[in-house]
Amino acid sequence: MRTESIPILLSHLKQGDRAVVVELNNSDVSLKLMEFGILPGEEIEVEYVAPFGDPISYKLSHFILALRKAEAQQVRVKKIDEK
Repeated sequence: MRTESIPILLSHLKQGDRAVVVELNNSDVSLKLMEFGILPGEEIEVEYVAPFGDPISYKLSHFILALRKAEAQQVRVKKIDEK
């Protein structure tokens, strides 16, 4: 398991992808996301994407969190390569 070197937006991951949180943008939404446990270094997995791409469910530690695409765009991650 290794991470890719270039951070991407959390909203760009596809169902089943795993990643590590790198940073959150400075916004009011970011504070809410940090309170939910989306912190740098945390592993996150895309659990389910709604038919029109919004909302998206993410698996963190021991729970699943649904976010709107606009909220997920506040988070930069490095995708985990399964190879």
